[in-house]
Amino acid sequence: QVQLVESGGGLVQAGGSLRLSCAASGLTFSSYTMGWFRQAPGKEREFVAGISRGGGNTPYSDSVKGRFSISRDNAKNTVYLQMNSLKPEDTAVYYCAAAPQVLPPVVGGRYNYWGQGTQVTVSS
Repeated sequence: QVQLVESGGGLVQAGGSLRLSCAASGLTFSSYTMGWFRQAPGKEREFVAGISRGGGNTPYSDSVKGRFSISRDNAKNTVYLQMNSLKPEDTAVYYCAAAPQVLPPVVGGRYNYWGQGTQVTVSS
């Protein structure tokens, strides 16, 4: 079965950096667009970043543009989210997701598969 397993979350001070990874199995990874979403307590899940199958299209939410960078390694079936200049408002559970789309959807409902999430906490 399809599995997406996130890792790399943790506690970091404001201004610090973290790199999240999402390892995929059970699907033809290079055929899927990948996305990162996050959900903070009491808030709705929101789109963070996406990456097309070949990596050439990478949309970001306005709140993370210029600070976060998404990438993928199709040989390793892994997608990454490099997070720099972290802020307390970035605190959330971060999820990766896979969609059989050409371009990365920003709507979660367009994604077929989801990971279990990894907690990111940014202290002030």
